[in-house]
Amino acid sequence: MGWLDNKAVLITGGASGIGLAIVERFVKEGAQVCVMDRSQERIDELEKTHDGAVVGIVGDVRSLDSNKAAVNKAVSAFGKLDVFIGNAGIWDYMVPLEAQPEEKVEEICDEIFAVNVKGYLLGAKAALPALRKTKGNMIFTASTSSFYTGGGGPVYVASKHAVIGLIKQLAYEVAPDVRINGVAPGGTVTNLGGSNAAGQAESKLNEVPDIDKIIGDMTPLGFTAAPEDHAGAYLLLASDQSSYITGTIINSDGGIGVGKRPE
Repeated sequence: MGWLDNKAVLITGGASGIGLAIVERFVKEGAQVCVMDRSQERIDELEKTHDGAVVGIVGDVRSLDSNKAAVNKAVSAFGKLDVFIGNAGIWDYMVPLEAQPEEKVEEICDEIFAVNVKGYLLGAKAALPALRKTKGNMIFTASTSSFYTGGGGPVYVASKHAVIGLIKQLAYEVAPDVRINGVAPGGTVTNLGGSNAAGQAESKLNEVPDIDKIIGDMTPLGFTAAPEDHAGAYLLLASDQSSYITGTIINSDGGIGVGKRPE
């Protein structure tokens, strides 16, 4: 018996990075998963690997219609929706505000907030009717940058702080029917990209020189997380094991909240 037997899940950005690790863990725990992603190729691969347990749909989290189509895909495939996970996100590559080019800064801000904040809001809007029927729950991917400085520039850090406000307000609004929680991963080497406006859409976090050592050296637990290191936190919040938890964020951050490791 798995923790998520008979659970139907929708996750955005679920075909790579932390999202992919969540999908793989959830399938092992008995869930059926619908993945919304930008890449048809990655979706095809997931559907082939997890035949019958995973379905996918190409979409843009910045579009309400795309989010509604993803919810409809999940409900059509599985008959219901128990869990929505807002996970898709982009980074600002730690560019300081004064270094943002004047001719691009408005577009960069709009794009990062559209994916990291509006994308979650629109996903929640689309998923709520189905989740109210099942008394389900939502989980949003926050970040250590939702609490602390140093993990991004001001655009990214501000967008991730906004995710905490979204979790708390939604948890208040939709209780007791739907639970709303978050996971805040710390330094994790993934293929997280940046904004198109900044010319960083094809850049990847895992291509930053020495990024693994940089993160590991500053983290109290002394190592850089792999995506699967966070999957258990999502599993707990998605399952009935957390039926008395809402408005909560699990910090899966290697202890960075208690301070960086000494030099």
